[in-house]
Amino acid sequence: MRLEIKSADRIGISQEILSVFSQHLWNLRAIEVATCFTYVHIEPDDVSLDKIRSSLDKVEGILQCREIELLPSERRENHLQTLLNRIPDPIIDIDEQGIILAINQAAKKLIGNKADKLEGRDITSYIELDHKALASDKAITTEINFAGTPYIADISPVIADAEAEAKVTGAVIVLRSMNTLGRQISLMQTRNDQGIENVIGQSAKMKLLIEQTLRFADLELPVLISGETGTGKELIARAIHNASSRAKAPFLAINCAALPEHLLESELFGYAGGAFTGAQKGGKPGLFELASGGTVFLDEIAEMSIYLQAKLLRFLQDFRYRRLGGTTELSANVRIISASHQNLVALSAKQLFREDLYYRLNVLSLELPALRDRKEDIALLTRHFIANAAAQVNQQVPDISEQAMAILQHYHWPGNIRQLQNVLFRLVALNTKAMIGQEDLADLLAQSSDQQAQAVKDYSDTRDWKSAQAAFEHGLLTQLYPLYPTTRKLAKRLNVSHNKIAMKLREHGLD
Repeated sequence: MRLEIKSADRIGISQEILSVFSQHLWNLRAIEVATCFTYVHIEPDDVSLDKIRSSLDKVEGILQCREIELLPSERRENHLQTLLNRIPDPIIDIDEQGIILAINQAAKKLIGNKADKLEGRDITSYIELDHKALASDKAITTEINFAGTPYIADISPVIADAEAEAKVTGAVIVLRSMNTLGRQISLMQTRNDQGIENVIGQSAKMKLLIEQTLRFADLELPVLISGETGTGKELIARAIHNASSRAKAPFLAINCAALPEHLLESELFGYAGGAFTGAQKGGKPGLFELASGGTVFLDEIAEMSIYLQAKLLRFLQDFRYRRLGGTTELSANVRIISASHQNLVALSAKQLFREDLYYRLNVLSLELPALRDRKEDIALLTRHFIANAAAQVNQQVPDISEQAMAILQHYHWPGNIRQLQNVLFRLVALNTKAMIGQEDLADLLAQSSDQQAQAVKDYSDTRDWKSAQAAFEHGLLTQLYPLYPTTRKLAKRLNVSHNKIAMKLREHGLD
């Protein structure tokens, strides 16, 4: 029987209550004291509540005595255990000797839900780390094998404050599976859901692309996506993943051009502890391991070294591999989607890309059209990007004039959708009017064209001054004439007479 005894706040009243229980030889299993309250758990339970109340009447200051279901500590423990059981990651609490004190429901499932075989056991029976390393005074994250399964363990010390110094009394271990960690990384890589509904376009080429994307999503085969820079290759890769049966598993992307060879190898395949100088003590899983059950997107695959191409080809044969510096053979259940803006066939002919790897990756292929080849989609994309930009800079969505829209549709967009998005964001951020006009857009695109021309123009093959001048004039007029489609407008832009502009246009065959 559990009782709550309410009393006045008087010194010594708790001792008098306990004295009553002692006189009647009632067995006390537990007692808790708080201001104005004494909680007791007595046995046997056949003692009547009325008899207890009558016995307590002799104690001055007793206000109430009632039966309760749980003591406060038991109630708190029940709530805490319920909270822990709601957490999907296994949680294990150990003391300073490495003895398991408490676990949650997820931890019980690791050994077949047999809690009596886990609590009270030494943690080193299940993992290969010494308990002293687990009960250190610093929080650590390391890879461990628990009951034969690899996990990433977050180990936090439990510290009791003593008068002289803090003392470590144990540790709390949170185990995260590789798949869970992969989903978390995937979530961080993606700002929002990027499904096929985020692919914007009504042109015939885009309708065909969307249809092929949905068809390929159902096939468990590698996909090679080709297209110019800025055409949205990663968006299509994510759309394939999100429309497939792997949608709930991780989607992890890596740019093969962004890392040197040895770092890219460790990112893809992981490494064992001590594999090289500076390696983490417990090793590190690679993307193929973290993306188990999901998709790995290899962007700019043409930039991968010949050595890594050979290793990737070996992996694609049976999806088995070893970590860098490791001896254990692992397997990965992943789908590979790769992408490149380069011509892999031409690179294979020059022996810069392995032909056998190309055929492994190019089981299914998608060709993304350049923005200049789907001009009918520019108006749709423009309104979408303007609305997004206005929301980001906290402004009202401006309108765009027909003349400005015509300039966008006639521009050649060497940077494709990415360039269009950046131009429109800058335009909205600098805009102070309710309408985006032709003059606003023309100046902005002219600046962009000038910068690109300066960045990519190569004069090393120039024959003489006259030919270089002619090439410059032709390039200048080719870029600016669509933005200023009359001789007077272009002359005003370049600060020359309109007769000179007309003459130069005829000279270069642009009129």
